[in-house]
Amino acid sequence: MNSIIQDDLFRYEGLRSKNLMVKISYFFFTPGFRFTYYFRKAQLANNSVSRLFWRICHRSCMLNTGIQIPVCTRIGKGFRISHWGTIVINGETVIGKNFNIAQGVLIGYSDGRNKGVPHIGDNVIINANAVVVGGVKIGNNVLVAPNAFVNFDVPDDSIVIGNPGRIITRNSSPTAKYLVYTVE
Repeated sequence: MNSIIQDDLFRYEGLRSKNLMVKISYFFFTPGFRFTYYFRKAQLANNSVSRLFWRICHRSCMLNTGIQIPVCTRIGKGFRISHWGTIVINGETVIGKNFNIAQGVLIGYSDGRNKGVPHIGDNVIINANAVVVGGVKIGNNVLVAPNAFVNFDVPDDSIVIGNPGRIITRNSSPTAKYLVYTVE
């Protein structure tokens, strides 16, 4: 198993993720991890035949799970889909390591004042049904609450709640107690 895929699985089970039965169990019974596996394999494919094979697997999994994350999306190691369901991320989005995402999330492009796609830092959690749009920067250690609408920059160590979104700043990481098994 490639090291980045192992780092993604580590986010679910910690050191137990090295166990073969855990790997098999997560692949077959956790749709979010299975999607991540195909996503990473399609990104890492180094020849046209394997690239085609893994992209077909990725597309099939995309259609079965409702998770739409293009292969060109840059997501750091330690990617965890906490609850699978309709998830849409624009392919030009850049996301750091130790990223948690839940069902119903949209991370996308927007025109207007904040034209572009989001850049998301490390140790970020985006909860159910949240929307992050536009050329905004989400800092490190940010927690986006369920149903929040974010179309503005968010500083490090913050929580975003509500629609329209409102920032609550903290002196320490609000994600520290929710991100288990982080990777370095």
